[in-house]
Parts: sequence; structure tokens; C-alpha cells
Amino acid sequence: MTTDLKTENTAKPWQRLHEADHELYALCEQELTRQRQGLELIASENFAPSTVITALANVFMNKYAEGLPAKRYYGGCSVTDDLECLAIERAKKLFNSSYANVQPHSGAQANAAALMALASPNDKILALDLAHGGHLTHGSAVNFSGRFYQSHFYGVCDRSGILDYERIAACAKEVQPQVIIAGASAYSRCIDFQKFHHISKEVGAYLLVDMAHIAGLVAAGVHPSPLPWADVVTTTTHKTLRGPRSGLMLWNNADLSTKLNKGVFPGTQGGPMQHVIVAKALCFKEAMHSSFVEYQRQTIANAKALAAEFERQGLAVLTGGTDNHLVLLDLSATKFSGKFAEQVLESAAISVNKNMIPGDKRSPMITSGVRIGTPAVTTRGMREQEMVTIATFIQRALENANNADYLVVLKHEVEAFAANFPLYPEW
Repeated sequence: MTTDLKTENTAKPWQRLHEADHELYALCEQELTRQRQGLELIASENFAPSTVITALANVFMNKYAEGLPAKRYYGGCSVTDDLECLAIERAKKLFNSSYANVQPHSGAQANAAALMALASPNDKILALDLAHGGHLTHGSAVNFSGRFYQSHFYGVCDRSGILDYERIAACAKEVQPQVIIAGASAYSRCIDFQKFHHISKEVGAYLLVDMAHIAGLVAAGVHPSPLPWADVVTTTTHKTLRGPRSGLMLWNNADLSTKLNKGVFPGTQGGPMQHVIVAKALCFKEAMHSSFVEYQRQTIANAKALAAEFERQGLAVLTGGTDNHLVLLDLSATKFSGKFAEQVLESAAISVNKNMIPGDKRSPMITSGVRIGTPAVTTRGMREQEMVTIATFIQRALENANNADYLVVLKHEVEAFAANFPLYPEW
């Protein structure tokens, strides 16, 4: 694990469960073992520093604090106000933002709050199609965003798999949405937020950017920031940002502050999880270190190395490569579905997730693609040469997908490889 994640604290946060509830303690130990022994390649997952994990267990768990600092619906919030103000100031500094709301429980909650602030029920929203790399909360019919708003979608170019901004502009002129959503959960190229800004202004729409996947890259300055161009930016605080599982909302326009804050509370949430805000504040501080910038650069370098090795081995990579932390494999020309590939790789101690690809003929539960990310393995200290090894593991697993004995041997090989990069050695 990279040196900035180490801590002198040797006590596991769940250590006291050993006597209080041996079943829960055993599950925590089993999950730690799983994370240590395998290769975590799910693009939306990462390993938070043990300090951040420990910070989640604190006395702010006991405090209700509905409202905003100095505007609470409960008494006894003076220290809570100081905590939340500290987290807000750190978030603003990290992302060069004028305003922040650190209360969203998740990225999905942040998106719900932002949409409530910017749109009315049955208004039109325009976002990236789920099969082209979009997110469930960007208008999917099975989600609140698709049930409460009229959802319209733009896609990527059929040939290149890359966003075509002229087509997006034409789509926006036709749809005339109230909100345009930029951002993705499975898009491997840099997004031109300035172009989205011009498109949104041309049709009189608000621009909401969901940067959940790339927040760490943006914080480190290795990916363009949406903050100068968006009306509001939402994000998670885990993934590349390497913090606790939670959400965040950022913006620069003071005129939107009341709407956006009310979108969180009372619009979509009750009391904020102040104990999680402690861990978020620590996460923001960690992300200001120079080592965090180097980590993000290595995350991208690792993704590029992984994509290049996949292509060298004959596996199809969507868009022909990557600009960020993730790689999308197109299995449509193979005998594998994304679901089958995910299951085969999990049997070899490699965690990935099935993912739809543009024009996918399979259902979202089956898919024809696999999404792979490098944040977690980079956190463990792996570099480009290890990405070549990982790509080879994946290739070997798929080539021997129906050979259970081979996969058992490969799993032991993967676990021996992972052991060279200790995870949470202080525990």
C-alpha cells in the first residue's frame, strides 16, 4: 500500500465486536481477507486509508443536526456546526469551489437533491444513455430520475465510442431540456465540460455534472474540472477520491445556494450523518497532499498500461484506450457475456463488474461488456508492470473459463501475487 495510507494505529475499528458479536466480527475479518487476497478491479471501488475508516467510528454518530450550520432544527449543535464548516471549507479549497454541501449520504442522493433544485416534476432532462456509459440516476426508467422527470438521452459515436458534441448539441436543441447532465459511470475518455456549458446555455438549460468517478482525478488536477462550467457538480467521496462512502455537492453561483441546500434538506434527506462528515473532512485533507497527486497520475498510467496490454492480447477495448481510471472491454465478438466473464474472474479472485456497451443486445443483468478500474490496485502500490501481469491473469482466466481445476490454480497464483502488495498491514 502507498506510504501515505499507513498509520501507527494498530487497532481494527471493529476489534471490540470480537466479544460483543462474534458473528459480525467474523464477517468483518472475512471481508478483510477477501480484499487482501484478491485483485479489486471494480472502477467504482477503492481502499480508503485506515485513518478514514477509523474516523467513521466517532461520537458524532449520536447527534441529530437537521438544517445547516447556525440554522439547525435541534439544539446542542455548536460543535457539529464547527465540524460541518470545517468539512465545507476543505471541500471548497480542494475543488476550488465557492460553495459546498457536505450532507448528501451518497452520489445518488446528491443527484436527487440537485435535480429537485433545478427542475420541477415532469420537466425534461437530457443525459448520457445508460448503455453508453451513463448512470442509473441520470434518467433511467427504473430510477426516481426517470419516474419523476421526462428523460431523454444522448449517446456516443457508434464507430469511435466517444462523445460527439455536435450531435449532443443537436439533441439538446430538439429536446429543449431544463437540465443537461454530463458525467458518466462507464466512459473512459475526458469529457469537455466547456462544450457542455455552451450547449446548455444555448438552449437555456442548467448544467449538472456528476463527477463521481473522476473526482479524485479532478482534485489532483490531472483531469479537467467541471467547476468553472457547471451550475452544480455532484460526486461521491469514495471511488478515486479515496474517502468514505458518501456524497458531496459543489457550485459557484450564489443565486442557486438556497435551492441546492433545500434540495438536500428538507427536499431529499433528513438528518445528516455527521459521523461520516468527519471522515469526509479527513478525506479532503488527505487529497491535498502531493502524494495524492502522484497517486492519481499513477492511477491513469496504470489504466493506460492495462488497456494497451488488453489490446496487445487481442481483447477489444472500447474507444481504443482510456484517459482516466477505467477500461471498458467489449466482449460482443467473443463467446462470453459480461456476467459470465465477471463470474469466471471472481472464481480466480479478480473482482470486476459486468457493464453494458453501446448497442448492447443483452440485458443490463447480462451485458456484453466488462468495466475494469485501477484505483484500488494503484492504492496497493501496483504500477505499469503489474498491469501487464493482471491483464495476463484475466486473459488466462477467460481462455480457461470452463476448466475449474485451472481456475483454482490461477486463483492461488493471483493470491500469491496480491500478497506482494500488503493491504492494511497495520491491522
